[in-house]
Amino acid sequence: MMIRQPKNMERRVLIANRGEIASRVAKACRELGHTAIGIYTDNEPQGTHLQFCDEWVYLPGNTNAETYLNVEKLVALAKEVKADGVHPGYGFLSENRDFANALSDAGITFIGPHVEAIRVMGDKATSKKLANDAGVPTVPGTDHAVPTVDEAVEIASRIGYPVLLKAVAGGGGRGMRACKDEAEVRAQFEAVGRESMAAFNNGDLLVEKLIVNPRHIEVQILADKKGNTFHFFERECSVQRRHQKIIEEAPSPFIGTDEELRQSVCETAVKLAKAVNYDSAGTVEFIMGEDKQFYFLEMNTRIQVEHPITEEITGMDLIVCMIQAAFGDELGIPSQEFIRRSGHAIECRICAEDPITMLPAPGLVTGFETNFPQGTRFDHCLYKGLEVTPDFDPMVGKLVCKGIVRDVAVRKMNAALDGLFIEGLKTNLPLLKEIMTEKNFVEGHYSTAYIGEIAPQNNVKTDLDHIKLYTIIAGSEARRMGI
Repeated sequence: MMIRQPKNMERRVLIANRGEIASRVAKACRELGHTAIGIYTDNEPQGTHLQFCDEWVYLPGNTNAETYLNVEKLVALAKEVKADGVHPGYGFLSENRDFANALSDAGITFIGPHVEAIRVMGDKATSKKLANDAGVPTVPGTDHAVPTVDEAVEIASRIGYPVLLKAVAGGGGRGMRACKDEAEVRAQFEAVGRESMAAFNNGDLLVEKLIVNPRHIEVQILADKKGNTFHFFERECSVQRRHQKIIEEAPSPFIGTDEELRQSVCETAVKLAKAVNYDSAGTVEFIMGEDKQFYFLEMNTRIQVEHPITEEITGMDLIVCMIQAAFGDELGIPSQEFIRRSGHAIECRICAEDPITMLPAPGLVTGFETNFPQGTRFDHCLYKGLEVTPDFDPMVGKLVCKGIVRDVAVRKMNAALDGLFIEGLKTNLPLLKEIMTEKNFVEGHYSTAYIGEIAPQNNVKTDLDHIKLYTIIAGSEARRMGI
């Protein structure tokens, strides 16, 4: 273990993650006066996040199973560095109740919700039943695992086609299949069950009504251990590929100026969080139909990738608040009315992937430069020499732009995408640029079917204008040198 800044800070926080979220957590820890302890592994000895940490500790291993997904080794490491708390970031063990339990048994604070909330919300059948009991609207269908294909067909006939076969323990778009008739249910039932078993070690399935052309609306929640629960308004995350988000924005363009609907969605999310005595940062996700009826989808019991756009429109630091809530500190939020929103923010996920097929494209970053407009935030793990490997998620950064209104945010994002240069690595930048000028997106008229139906990837231009590229880089260098 190496120590860069040996100060007697208030608490010691081990960050059980990597990449941009580890950097983000480290910055929040240092702002609070805590000691941020970063991890390096055999397959990532020089992670960008380490420069923002006060201490670095070695976790041996070449795979995620040996490192960031290994409960026993991470708990032992937390004990070794005498951590007061562990922040899991997102992904990996962030929603693993065994990890939270093991830390609790070791007398170490898990910076996330209590174990029972993780258990209840981590199971789609249990969380749907809780929502029904709490009076929160849910998608018509079952709130229990369907054991046989015959029962699935009977339920589908009752609620009407099309239906969705959905893994009880699913997430990230995996373990879901739309079926338009009985034949497809019979053909897909066992296959989805096998896929779910392989991905989540649980092959149980739900049957739900498929909402056509839905919008993915989610509400940011923050609660503490003193019984206070707040919402931080909604985000819209309808631009997705393979049920995984690409672009998020806040507030939702689909809800628009309908403040009554906005209030209803946000208050419903708070109601659900209170029903499980939630005590951390979390997100309640809804699916909203064309008629603006909304239904509970799931609750993510962790900080979300897209939390920066909520921070931008509310001015609140959600990671800081999450750490404060875990340690039982005051959040400094006197009431719901204290939380206000201003302007519009958009986030683009920058991923090492082919812009047309949207499949991962690992590689080496040979050059990295930025030239952003005012109002741009870039949370990332990039540097010249970074090798993006298949070991980790292909997302290498989150580009966030805020404007006083949506049109301004879109305009700024166009300029920011033009000002981001990543050489040597294939990324989805060309696709994001195409979407930012596509008519339906610009007008805010899109659903989760956007990528499949509008198909902006078919218009992606992959040719590189070298003259324009080097002119912009030269201008950036000149400004840096004060010329």
